[in-house]
Amino acid sequence: VKVPKNVSSLEAAPLSCAGLTTYKAVKMSGARSSDLVAIFGIGGLGHLAVQYAKIAGATVVAVDLVDEKLALAKELGADYTVNGKAKDPVEAIKKLGGADSVICVAVGARPYEQAFNALRRGGTMVFVALPAENYMQLPIFETVLNGIKIVGSIVGTPLDLAEVYQLHATGRTKVIYETRRLEQVNEAMEEVEHARIPARLVFDMI
Repeated sequence: VKVPKNVSSLEAAPLSCAGLTTYKAVKMSGARSSDLVAIFGIGGLGHLAVQYAKIAGATVVAVDLVDEKLALAKELGADYTVNGKAKDPVEAIKKLGGADSVICVAVGARPYEQAFNALRRGGTMVFVALPAENYMQLPIFETVLNGIKIVGSIVGTPLDLAEVYQLHATGRTKVIYETRRLEQVNEAMEEVEHARIPARLVFDMI
């Protein structure tokens, strides 16, 4: 897939991974203009998921544990934000009527379980992030009786990537990133592990 001339390599790099992954996840969620979509985890993936859900026309709830990341989500179009440390995200989302779909890009079993419980009847849960625990508690009765749909979403197709680039080329998305030099790779990995960056790091090779 060719990168449009007005999209820089520094932006194309995150779009080719995080952008493509979350764009596909929003597609898998079936998000539409009448829906409430909850994004659990606002970072390298989540900040783009918020934007794609808004492009789909949905009302978006951003959930995270860090106020700065929630402020970023608000800046990028989120209609509501919930700090999971300050309040129960399930209760907060249920007060809004429950989510039609949830996209989980948080790396922990607990936010996955909270995301499931925040769904309304007939809702869809999209698994994206890969928590180290690998497992979550999933209630069978509620899944069956409420007609919940659970789908896994990984990356996307060349067509999806072309659409991601086109949306960015026309100014409809914003990539939040910081650059590092290759010789800073060890420090960069530590920054990522300790969540000290707002969204994405990109290595500038020039």
